Amino acid sequence: MKSHDYHVFMQTLILLAFHDLLPNGIWDALTEISHFFRDICSSKLNDDHIERLETNIIETICKLEMIFLPLFFDSMEHLPVHLQFEVKFGGPVQYR
Repeated sequence: MKSHDYHVFMQTLILLAFHDLLPNGIWDALTEISHFFRDICSSKLNDDHIERLETNIIETICKLEMIFLPLFFDSMEHLPVHLQFEVKFGGPVQYR
């Protein structure tokens, strides 16, 4: 799969595929991380929205840490915490 295929899978298809299979708590956490990546990749962002993303992603990562085993997490699962800073200073993703 190409990079764009992963974006489509992460932002839309994973929500549809796992909706009926997973308990609500797990599905909600996956939905929040999916919405985070969709919002980061949007073409229009304002400062208030970026600030909300900053607080929401920390809560989402904490929810994921409560659901999945500690072996699941490495440095890459910590990366979304820093992505909103990249968007704040670099602008929308598609313009870079």
